Amino acid sequence: MTHIEPVNLVIGMILFSQITVGVMGNFFLLYHYIFIYHTKSKLRCIDLILKHILIANSLFILSKGLPQTMVAFGLKNSLSDFVCKFFFYVERVGRGVSIGTICLLSIFQRITISPMNSCWKDLKIKAPKCIGFSIYLCWFVHMVVNFIFPLYLLYMSGRWSSRNITKERKIIFCTYTDPGTILGSIYIALVVFPEVACSVLMICASSSMVFNLYQHKKKVQHIHRTNVFSRSPESRATKSILFLVGTFVSFYSLSSLFNISIALFPEVYRRLVSISEIISVCFPTMSPFLLMSQDSSILRPCFVMLRNALPTYKK
Repeated sequence: MTHIEPVNLVIGMILFSQITVGVMGNFFLLYHYIFIYHTKSKLRCIDLILKHILIANSLFILSKGLPQTMVAFGLKNSLSDFVCKFFFYVERVGRGVSIGTICLLSIFQRITISPMNSCWKDLKIKAPKCIGFSIYLCWFVHMVVNFIFPLYLLYMSGRWSSRNITKERKIIFCTYTDPGTILGSIYIALVVFPEVACSVLMICASSSMVFNLYQHKKKVQHIHRTNVFSRSPESRATKSILFLVGTFVSFYSLSSLFNISIALFPEVYRRLVSISEIISVCFPTMSPFLLMSQDSSILRPCFVMLRNALPTYKK
């Protein structure tokens, strides 16, 4: 039996907890939106985007968390080359679609809350019609772009290699050989740059929404019921999205800092990678609960089901 270090056992338990809680949360919220679609035969544009974010988050949690958990529990040698490449590919697609759809969500909401007399007025009318196409285009682009990995992963092995190759690197459950500058540059151009660009767009759209809400608050200060706007569906949705985007940017920035530290301090590679993996799974695990906490209409059906399921006692 393989000896498991206490630190690895703790990491494995944390990752397993994240997988369990994250998948259950995302699937519950996904079921909520599917139920709405089948009962009302229509979803709001925001709900449609959120549904695809939940799917992408679920893929990311499973493809990222399962192999890492297996390695933490000493099962790293059971991962074949195909499984290694498959998990890595699904992880990249899930991560890319999640970032792309969150960016789309923040931009769409920024357009939605803009006044009709603003420069966004033309987009305000056209945006809802383009949401479905934009989401499926996002899935298609990331699935195609990440096919660069069949080339990139030709150098990847599911088992830890003992070969003495100077450019060999390890990513917890796989080992790959650096293919060179050209393919690495293509990878940065097609995968890393769009992620950074989406993050910047999210921050810009969110900052613009905050400014818009502040301007509106100033305009209604002379009205006694200054909380009228805060109770509107648009404002609630905007605050929920700002909360979601703010949480994403925080965890994404923290994960990026750890990745930079991994590159700068290879002597503490394993421990930093483990912490980075835990942080990277935090947002997709927390996001459904963030959304539920901001929208009481999601939690209400759950409480009703629980109340109906509990036995009633007659006095």
